[in-house]
Amino acid sequence: MLQSFRSFFQSKWGVAMTLGFVALIAFAFASGDVANMGGLGSAGGKTTLAKVGKEKIENAEVERSVQTILTRMRQQDPTVNMATFLGRNGLEDLLSYLIDRKAARQWGQRHGIYIGDRLIDSEIAKITRIQAPDGKVDPALYRQFLAERGMTDAEFRKEVAEDLVSRQLTGANQLGLRLPAKISMRYAAVILERRKGAIVTLPAAAFAPAAPPSEAEITGWYNGRKGDYALPERRTIRYITFGDNVLKSVPASTDAEIAALYNANKAKYAPTDKRKLSQLVLPTEAAAKAVAAEIAGGKSLEASAGAKGLSVANLGSMEKSAFALQSTGDAANAVFSAPTGKVAGPFKSPLGWLLVRVDGIDGNPGKTLEQARPELVKQLAEDKRRAAIAEFSAKIEDDLANGATLPDLAKDMGLQVQETAPLTADGNVFGKPGLTAPKELAPILQAAFTMEGERQAQLAETEPGKTFMIYDAGSITPAAPPPLAAIRDQVIADIQLSKGAKAAKAAAEKVQAQMQKGVSAEAALASLGVPLPPVDRVEKARMDVQSQGQNASKPELLLFSMAKGKVRLLAAPRNRGWYVVTVSEVIPGQVAPNDPRLAGLQESLQGAFGKEYDDQLSNAMRTEIGTTRNEEHISALKKRLQTGQ
Repeated sequence: MLQSFRSFFQSKWGVAMTLGFVALIAFAFASGDVANMGGLGSAGGKTTLAKVGKEKIENAEVERSVQTILTRMRQQDPTVNMATFLGRNGLEDLLSYLIDRKAARQWGQRHGIYIGDRLIDSEIAKITRIQAPDGKVDPALYRQFLAERGMTDAEFRKEVAEDLVSRQLTGANQLGLRLPAKISMRYAAVILERRKGAIVTLPAAAFAPAAPPSEAEITGWYNGRKGDYALPERRTIRYITFGDNVLKSVPASTDAEIAALYNANKAKYAPTDKRKLSQLVLPTEAAAKAVAAEIAGGKSLEASAGAKGLSVANLGSMEKSAFALQSTGDAANAVFSAPTGKVAGPFKSPLGWLLVRVDGIDGNPGKTLEQARPELVKQLAEDKRRAAIAEFSAKIEDDLANGATLPDLAKDMGLQVQETAPLTADGNVFGKPGLTAPKELAPILQAAFTMEGERQAQLAETEPGKTFMIYDAGSITPAAPPPLAAIRDQVIADIQLSKGAKAAKAAAEKVQAQMQKGVSAEAALASLGVPLPPVDRVEKARMDVQSQGQNASKPELLLFSMAKGKVRLLAAPRNRGWYVVTVSEVIPGQVAPNDPRLAGLQESLQGAFGKEYDDQLSNAMRTEIGTTRNEEHISALKKRLQTGQ
């Protein structure tokens, strides 16, 4: 829990807590878009992964939910795949979410908590995909929604009820939650503490054998770890772009068309008579006449009004009919007959007695058909151009449906097909850091990487009404490891590092044993008799390490999770070696009771404690309802998701 709010003492304002990967799962369910969606299907029939009370969680339900969550993840990052999902512990998080949700509903029913049909109806009505133009649920769209998910109305309503119960039970845990200031100060002191220690680095390369591996070792290593060397999927994208340049001719507008457009927009071209007006409203005729007299004597409308504690309202530009509605016909006649700068009135109106000043004339004389002809011709030309492009695009769609290829269409249109270098799903050129796909491909890049086969051309509108693109995947190279011959040197280096890492671990254990007996890190390192980097003597504040985020040194992070005097080992990633870490001194942080950052920290702590209360409540509900997991079936599902079989 400490990790979730350490960042508040790294900046002035603090950093918002992240909800974690499981929030994506919760959001997908709450929006009604995960439940039983089609996708992967179930390769192994009905298999029970877990039981919650008397209910079962089948593999088909989980697999379909996984597919939908992956779709949502890819909307944010097109490079996400099943390996990414599983690597983020996604399957376990999803199972836990489903178990907790079903347990909450059953626990709620057992204790008299029910979700009524009207509340379920209101939740379903929030799903935008099934709303008619008037905002109400369209029965046809709702039936389609259920059909896409392979669900009945009763099944979907049950899942909505589960989600509502779960949200109501756990959502109340933070209501009224407030932590004592002393707790915030204790945690703040931990955040501000400093530590001294030593980090011993034992690189695998220093312990790697001089003798090269055998051919059998090289082949065995490669065959057993092909996934580690897999290259991402690459695709070339072929495309042509076109706009009105492909139109051979657009018919000119006729007089009849111009006249028809003019008549359809008569209001636009009719003359208007508007006045810019300012108005003062007074309660009585006598008061209005007194102000009028002052104005006649040389005072401005604003000065006279201000002296009486009143203000002049700016009415903006108004037509005569609009002003008559809020005053009277006689007042409108008088005001619209007055010259600019003249104050007319007083007039009796529903608001009181009015004095109105004409600030300017804002009308226009309108346009005759001949006067409006140039803009009418221009508008008609644009409308016809758009219609011609739409018609041309519809023909392209028909040609594609009838088997036309991209080169065929390009030849007919007199255009040259362009083809990119091999690209990865993130838009980068494979094997050439810093190079990316052409910018004009941005609107279709994600779609191009969802095409199932090569040379299956599609049409896309990249700039509404102006620019279109026909594209396909020119060549698709699936994600796969390269041949052993192509990466032989890398495989040999990895084997040697693996052997060196094992030797480095043994050396690290020797250093650890000596340091635990009181031998200095330098002396323990020297006893190995191998040229190694010097001991890194560290003195740092926890804040400094945490502020580096993902770039923080793993040994330094370990240093701040250990007790004073302890000596622990840490493996470097990818068989790069081992570290020996020890803490020699812990210097507590000092926090003043009036430190302005404590308020933000306390708020964050309350959220963290509320989340822990949620977890404890969910655990208690699972225990009371009774839950079991079939780890064998879960492992089989995970393996099937990994292999795609």
